[in-house]
Amino acid sequence: MDKNCKNVYITTPIYYVNDVAHIGHAYTTIIADMLARYSRLSGSNTYFLTGTDEHGQKIAQSAVSRNKSPMEYATEISAKFKTLWDDFDITYDKFIRTTNEEHKTGVQKAFLKMYEKGDIYKGEYEGYYCVSCETFFTQKQLIDEQFCPDCGKTTSIVKEESYFFKLSSYEDKLLKWYEENEDCILPRAKKNEIINFVKGGLRDLSISRTSFDWGVKLPACLNEPKHVMYVWLDALMNYITALGYGSDEKNMHQWPASVHLVGKDILRFHAIYWPAFLMSLDMPLPKHIAAHGWWTRDGAKMSKSKGNVIDPKEVANAYGLDAFRYFLLREVPFGQDGDFSQKALIDRINSDLGNDLGNLLNRIIGMSGKYFDFYVSSKDVLKYHSKELEQVNDILENVEEYIYKMQINRFLEDIWKVLSIANKAIGDYTPWNLMKEDKQDEAMALVALITNIMAKVALLLHCVMPEKTSKIAQCIGMQINTQTYECILKQNELLKDIRITKVEALFPRIEKVLLEEAPNMIVNEEEKKQSTKKACVDDNEDEDDNLISIDKFFETSLKIGTIIEASEIPKSKKLLKLQVDLGEKNTRQILAGIKEFYSVEDLVGTQVCIVANLKPAKLMGMISEGMLLAARDENGLHLIRPEKNKTIGTNIS
Repeated sequence: MDKNCKNVYITTPIYYVNDVAHIGHAYTTIIADMLARYSRLSGSNTYFLTGTDEHGQKIAQSAVSRNKSPMEYATEISAKFKTLWDDFDITYDKFIRTTNEEHKTGVQKAFLKMYEKGDIYKGEYEGYYCVSCETFFTQKQLIDEQFCPDCGKTTSIVKEESYFFKLSSYEDKLLKWYEENEDCILPRAKKNEIINFVKGGLRDLSISRTSFDWGVKLPACLNEPKHVMYVWLDALMNYITALGYGSDEKNMHQWPASVHLVGKDILRFHAIYWPAFLMSLDMPLPKHIAAHGWWTRDGAKMSKSKGNVIDPKEVANAYGLDAFRYFLLREVPFGQDGDFSQKALIDRINSDLGNDLGNLLNRIIGMSGKYFDFYVSSKDVLKYHSKELEQVNDILENVEEYIYKMQINRFLEDIWKVLSIANKAIGDYTPWNLMKEDKQDEAMALVALITNIMAKVALLLHCVMPEKTSKIAQCIGMQINTQTYECILKQNELLKDIRITKVEALFPRIEKVLLEEAPNMIVNEEEKKQSTKKACVDDNEDEDDNLISIDKFFETSLKIGTIIEASEIPKSKKLLKLQVDLGEKNTRQILAGIKEFYSVEDLVGTQVCIVANLKPAKLMGMISEGMLLAARDENGLHLIRPEKNKTIGTNIS
């Protein structure tokens, strides 16, 4: 290992083993893998960590419900995560499990050090506890004085003996860190949220539990056999125990982390608790904590009850892993929520990957074969195309900055600007005309220009699409390694004599969706049951239990509305476009699949029952902001309506 190279330490959150991996897990891990691959290629001493979080009351309860021990259940789910990352060729250096003995040893060492420093003390805790989130809340934080503000589930009052971490004493130090490190939390808008939260005042944090025993025990010297550590203290420590903290510390030189990748729902734990723990341990703080958004599907939140949860393995198998990676990284700016649809994925494959990238490689193969027997020389590129080379080099000069600032979409946008220069040059200089005019040197220089641009693009895209860029490298006779990266991207050297090798088309055109679509947003509740084969299954509950709690039911907002406008949608056999007045500032546009049963004349001026708190969905290019309630049997479909007219906006209970 070259000690002169910079260290880059990339982490995903360790994934909680309450369910199998979904697209959100894949998104985080693919971003991390991209960062790690780029860092290695550019010459950094890179360490990439992922793994699973396996302790806590929720895991113990899930295991019992499946007639397994917590360890058996955790091992089973953890193995599924690891298998998926191996299938996806994720280049992690370590896969950590919080049930590993060396992790427990490191966590106990950290606890004892903070205790001896005076940052941990013993007391008693009474508060509202959410098992699902493994978090305590004050009564003011609850929804309707009962429900968890994060997940909406019922909390319970817990009173127990506890050890506390003096989080309140680190309030000023945290604010100073935020102020002095502009990009410590990315995107910066998320940083402002954290700062405002901390300025609102921090309470000391309960960091042990006695009501269950599935967790890391406190250090033996404290003689507290009833206590296990709070799952978030246990989990966050993985970032240093994975490097050997508390045991074999041979990899601790990699600390501090360059980028902690997390979902926005766990940013608070990473941007407040974790830095405070590190300050207590007198350890350097991470350089960046980067929080990404969530993914919806076709404009709707994913859930088991809708049958629209995306299996990342299915998508990768159908469309290709590299195309899936590119789509996730390009489709949405980091930090914002993204929407997955097969149409959007196909558009990216056919346009960006097929037309812009794949077709350019085909033209290199075609022109070099037709005109020069697959031989390309760069000797006259500077003579004829210094302007294009300068444009390319100017665009790529600072492209690396986007990587570590988590502006991945801008990184890819700049690469596509370079591809557009290459494609435009072919149209501007028309090599077929140059050959007719016996200007072989100029035609050769043009093909060499395109080939050299393709070399730069392949090196930069290797972290995004390693399989396809390896084929590009094979085609143009280039090795993808750190030496080539340095020569071609840093020193702007040109390829020497090039022998082009034919390769198959990188991205064949896709004409139709390759996976069965999730059911549309159906107005008919009976149809929804039939299409999903199960109803109202919460994401964190067993799939074979179709009962819901009363608090889950009351999460749905049902209201009376009046249809004030109705119109048909061209080309749709089922949908009508409705404008519904719910007594709000603006009317709601709702697309309802009732055209076979109602005419627009039947509907205008009538009242209907609306599901009012659905996330807007996109259907046929239009937004639908709610759903009508209806019932359907052998006699057809009928809307559910109030017996007598009610004030618009009236809640249904």
